[in-house]
Amino acid sequence: MFVLKNVGKLLFGSNNQESLIELPQGQLYLVRPLSPKGYSELIFKDAAVRIRRTGQDFQYQLVVQRVYEEGEAELLAEEAGEDAELDALAAERDEKTFLLDEAVHFRVARRSRPDHVHPIDHVLAWKDLSGDAGDLYEFICDPAVPSAHVDAFAAAARQCQYERKYRKPHATASAADLSQFEFDGDEEQPIPQASPVHSPVLARPAESESTDAMRLIKHDNHSDPVDPDDVDQVDQTALVGASSTDRPSHPKAPPAAPPQPDPVEILSHELAELHFYDFASGSFVLRDASVAAQVSDIGGWNYWLHVASQDNQWLGIPVVADMNPVFNFEFLSFIFNQFTADGSAYSWLLRFKDQPTLARFQEGLMQALWEQLNEQKWSKVKERERQYVLDAFEDLKMEDSPAEQEEAEEEEEEEEEEPEDDRPKSEHYDSDEEEDDVETQPKNDGDSNSGLAVGYKHDRSFVVRGSKIGVFKHHPNNHLEFSTNISKVETPKGELFSPKKVMLHNEDRNMILQKDNDPHKLYRMDLEYGKVVDEWNVHEDIPVLEYAPENKFAQMTHEPTFLGVSKNALFRIDPRLAGAKLVDSQLKQYASKNDFSALSTTEKGYIAVASNKGDIRLFDRLGINAKTHIPALGEPIIGLDVSADGRWVLATCRTYLLLIDAMQKSGKNEGKLGFEKSFAADAKPQPRRLALTPEHVAQFHHETSKGVSFTPARFNTSQTGEETSIITATGPYIVDWNLKKVVRGAKAPYIIKRYTEDVKADDFKFGSDQNVIVALPNEVNMIGKNKLSRPTRESIAGGFERLGTPRRSSGRVGTRYSGRYKLGKEDVVDSPY
Repeated sequence: MFVLKNVGKLLFGSNNQESLIELPQGQLYLVRPLSPKGYSELIFKDAAVRIRRTGQDFQYQLVVQRVYEEGEAELLAEEAGEDAELDALAAERDEKTFLLDEAVHFRVARRSRPDHVHPIDHVLAWKDLSGDAGDLYEFICDPAVPSAHVDAFAAAARQCQYERKYRKPHATASAADLSQFEFDGDEEQPIPQASPVHSPVLARPAESESTDAMRLIKHDNHSDPVDPDDVDQVDQTALVGASSTDRPSHPKAPPAAPPQPDPVEILSHELAELHFYDFASGSFVLRDASVAAQVSDIGGWNYWLHVASQDNQWLGIPVVADMNPVFNFEFLSFIFNQFTADGSAYSWLLRFKDQPTLARFQEGLMQALWEQLNEQKWSKVKERERQYVLDAFEDLKMEDSPAEQEEAEEEEEEEEEEPEDDRPKSEHYDSDEEEDDVETQPKNDGDSNSGLAVGYKHDRSFVVRGSKIGVFKHHPNNHLEFSTNISKVETPKGELFSPKKVMLHNEDRNMILQKDNDPHKLYRMDLEYGKVVDEWNVHEDIPVLEYAPENKFAQMTHEPTFLGVSKNALFRIDPRLAGAKLVDSQLKQYASKNDFSALSTTEKGYIAVASNKGDIRLFDRLGINAKTHIPALGEPIIGLDVSADGRWVLATCRTYLLLIDAMQKSGKNEGKLGFEKSFAADAKPQPRRLALTPEHVAQFHHETSKGVSFTPARFNTSQTGEETSIITATGPYIVDWNLKKVVRGAKAPYIIKRYTEDVKADDFKFGSDQNVIVALPNEVNMIGKNKLSRPTRESIAGGFERLGTPRRSSGRVGTRYSGRYKLGKEDVVDSPY
């Protein structure tokens, strides 16, 4: 007891000392002995562990921090470039923090090593309370750390736990009192062995074609189930693009391949390596060094991808958009997703021996995907349009990428301390009340938030909720104040209705509304009075499917007219006309059904129109043919936005976004936009397909049991600056793309934030790319971009409750500064919205 008390006096003597005790060298592992996610993951190869005080009495943290070698931190910062500001937010990458509570069962063990050079390992272990049953963290001390230091650390941990439990200093504790925090008795399972460190080995290129393997799929269409024993015997150390330095854990075995349907026609048949994405290690693991990948037409506009080797039938899946195909010619790879009937999602990688082989396979798979989406033969597509489709699914850099010098000159965004809440509070607001006592959900009115309109002229946002519209005032520091509620949206005749679509108009004083069951009429609401004052009959025969402002910033002016589209017509609507409001002289109607679905305008009034077929038309004015026609990739376009200057066209499909550079780079029209002059037949703009990586799609699906379904994506909008960001959402995730990173071809150039419910609508605050307004089913809030983080296993999983004491500005998972934070009263306006 004398020794322990003296250790305590040494460690706890100064009340101002933040770090109480430290073990400076070791490795941190996350071990999952019972989990299908994988057995072990090396979190930090070089790390230090310490016990640290918090800002509260008798509360202590166990902190594990990554240790950089000399010069390593600077090198990583240089490689990250403009990502440095995001790295500052993602503190989870460099630091793990845990509340030192008896619930974590902190313990120390000594373990023999097989090398006999350093015969003993000192292992610190504690439970991962946010993980699965049996999961625990292990800090393996470096052999150079003296045993006495480890013993002192364990003693300090027991004293900290005693103080937390009894809320008093440990000085009066007896040895028996402290022994209750020794979790090494018979009731505890032995600390499992963590995986040793392995250097990743790059998988070898696919071997030359094997006659037996090539014959396998052609002549054996009935699959045998994959033997799990065979799966585990595959070499698990071969990785492609591995980001972890530890040995990959054994991924959950994929399901057995179903029998292959009889092919009507074989579109592609090539040899490759097969790799499987391991969630635990965050890398692709080699499954089979030589497989045959075959794409087949099985009739009825249905297509099939089958992968098999001499020993195993690996997988068979339909070729559909949800497989999220990505081709990377630099790494000779094709990455895609597999979804199973039980709700599971997997990500696979095929690696080919050379570019011609990958190109042949790409041609066959894209033919299958295009025909499945369009129900039209690929052979009928013009050659240049085929290449357009192929280019869109490659991991390519766009032209006119910014120079490195320009990137270096970009201002780095610094994370700021959250200022004191200056948001106006309701009369009954009590800052000390419990979160459970605060009403942040609506009363059971049977409705949910469905639409969002963000004001340009005034700092207001409008949220549609059934037949009601909530009005919110924007405040500094990312806060919204509930201003008023338009409780009844009624026609001038008194008919209550729920607006299908809303658009702000006339300096944000009016709102144009549309009823779901009457596409031939529009309604004007006077927002100052909060009631519908006009009913407009647009045209008896031409319905209004979508409408948009006359130009990008028209809602900030008194401009009375605006644009609309039907399935096969583009027209101007002028409310000043007597009778029908459609301007007949400015109607462009097509004989064929183009199936228009979205439109958008530039600052100069140039018009972009998209369709459910997936194609886009660019006009410089109404009443004439389009200057440029951009071919379809296959999926319907559900949203469209254009940069103010017309340079960038952004289309939203269900599973991906499409970014198109409308600036012409060569020829007689060099420097002109596709809105102004037609592109040459052989110089169509190169598309950029923005999609979540297949690995992230699989993780999203694993967490939500839902596929990707994007909300209409939007640029940030400002009259004084260029567009820099793109915002959209899928399920409970907000996704923000960095435009400059997209242009230069960065991998996964997006950051995310997860909510507890699906995002219904989202948009940037006008004039900013740092503030995003988000409408959930029953909540509305404004967040700063610094609350978004890189998509990691932790930020995607979104464990919203975690034992831990928050540290301001840490960005750690589980705090209000991270992507996994659950919205509470501080983040939600005091309203039913």
